[in-house]
Amino acid sequence: MPYILVLFASRHGSTETLAHNIAEGIESIEGISALVRTVAPIGTSFNPEISDIPEQGSLYCSVEEFANASGLALGSPGRFGNMAAELKFFLEQTSTQWLSGKMIGKPATVFTSTTTVHGGQESTLLSMMNPLFHHGMTLMSVPYTEPRLHAQSGGGTPYGVSHVAGPHHNAIDSETAMLAKQQGKRLAQLALRIMND
Repeated sequence: MPYILVLFASRHGSTETLAHNIAEGIESIEGISALVRTVAPIGTSFNPEISDIPEQGSLYCSVEEFANASGLALGSPGRFGNMAAELKFFLEQTSTQWLSGKMIGKPATVFTSTTTVHGGQESTLLSMMNPLFHHGMTLMSVPYTEPRLHAQSGGGTPYGVSHVAGPHHNAIDSETAMLAKQQGKRLAQLALRIMND
């Protein structure tokens, strides 16, 4: 069965929760599945002596899983308005797939979580889009026709679902969770449409 890769970096769990919400939305569409993966810390990535099984949580992603995906949902906490270094490092290992055009035309979307309201959510989302444009992927947004986008006061954005965790790493509210599920659902529908075209 074709799958959409839900790839994320997460330090305190908010981005990981969004990843699982997006995966749930993907799984609600028949004919495609979600593959949830994280990235290894810098210093352990692509070391053949290091296991690809972390002590807990999601498995580390391989470049092969990235290349064979029918779509991609990419998530990161905001780091000075940019994606996390370990996620950027992973993407920098995909030049072979870039050169071969392996990802061209495949749909992708992005999501984030920050500690503060002004933590650079939109610039973080845009930073994740840059390498996906270089891969020739088809970027998908969260349109304003989605009613929950209008109701958000702690996140949202048309660039991708987002969450303001606050200094105490607050749980994701039900509206944001539903927005993430809807984003995953739309991504799955687009992936199937592109595959069947």
